[in-house]
Amino acid sequence: MAFLYEKDPAAIYDLSFQRVKTALLPFDIHPVMEPLITRLVHACGMPDIVTALRWDEAITSSASEALRRGAPILCDCEMVAAGITRRFLPADNRVTVTLNDAAVPELAQTLSTTRSAAAVSLWEPYLDGAVIAIGNAPTALFALLELSERTRLRPAAILGFPVGFVGAAESKDALCDAAICPFITLTGTRGGSALASAAVNGLCRIATGDKQ
Repeated sequence: MAFLYEKDPAAIYDLSFQRVKTALLPFDIHPVMEPLITRLVHACGMPDIVTALRWDEAITSSASEALRRGAPILCDCEMVAAGITRRFLPADNRVTVTLNDAAVPELAQTLSTTRSAAAVSLWEPYLDGAVIAIGNAPTALFALLELSERTRLRPAAILGFPVGFVGAAESKDALCDAAICPFITLTGTRGGSALASAAVNGLCRIATGDKQ
C-alpha cells in the first residue's frame, strides 16, 4: 500500500508554519507575541489555546535579552529539557534539570512535598535572571513562586505550562496573580512539556533574530 504525502522536510516545515499562521488570523495577537504564540500552536496543533493563553508582553524582550547574555534555562523535568533545540540557543545557554539530583528524594521527605517541588529548591543559586520552563508539575510552579517570594530572587521569565487535573489550573492562576516577572502560561488543565520547550525554542529564535 502506498500513500501520497509530503516527504520533503523543508516543504513540511514551511507548509506547517504557513497553516498555523493562517489559523491564527482570526485572533487579535500583538505582533510582538506572534512568533512565540505561533511556536506554541505549532507544538500542540490546537489554535484554540490562544484564548486561554495569558502573558506579560515584556516576556519576549525580557527572555530574549536574558538568553542572549547567557542566562541558564531551568526546567522542571527531563522531557522539557529534551525538547529544547540546542542549536537555537543564542549563547550556548546551560539547560539545567535538578529533578534527578541525588539529594532530591530525601529533601522531598524532609519538606513533605513532591520531588518536583523539592528539586526547585536547588534552583536558588541560579534563579536570579534565569529563564524558567515548567511543563509538567504544578507543585514545581507553586514551589518556584514560593522560592522567589522567600528569597526575593527574580527570574527573567517564567514559561508556565504544568499540566493535569490537580493543581495545574490553580498554579497558573497563582503565576498570573503573583506577576513576579514577565511570564506566559496556558490557563486551565492543559499544558505539557512540548509547550514549555516550544516556548523556549521560540524565544531563542526571537533572541537570534529568526522569528520562525
